[in-house]
Amino acid sequence: MEIQVLKSKIHRARVTEANIDYIGSVTIDEDLMDAANLIENEQVHVLNYRNGQRLITYVIKGKRGSGVICLNGPAALHFSEGDEVIIISYAGMNFEHAKKFSPTIVFPKEGNKA
Repeated sequence: MEIQVLKSKIHRARVTEANIDYIGSVTIDEDLMDAANLIENEQVHVLNYRNGQRLITYVIKGKRGSGVICLNGPAALHFSEGDEVIIISYAGMNFEHAKKFSPTIVFPKEGNKA
């Protein structure tokens, strides 16, 4: 049996930008991506502390060291600069392997630094 488990989590990053005119997704600083074990185009869930909004999108690589967390396209209607967010990815794995698996969890410092 295969189940979905938490793979990666960026806990309480700050949105630095919301860009309605982009085609979609979330742009994440490449340093944060590396720290959280995320890759470009990976599916993620983004949760907003301010309004409870939860959306599913994919990751776009942001400039390394920039601290960028930018919600793009329609997501920009539900997220504003300064909002705190949790970014989560899940992975499918064998049930027995999942029992031993440890997710990568990042608690960003000021300026969304890893």
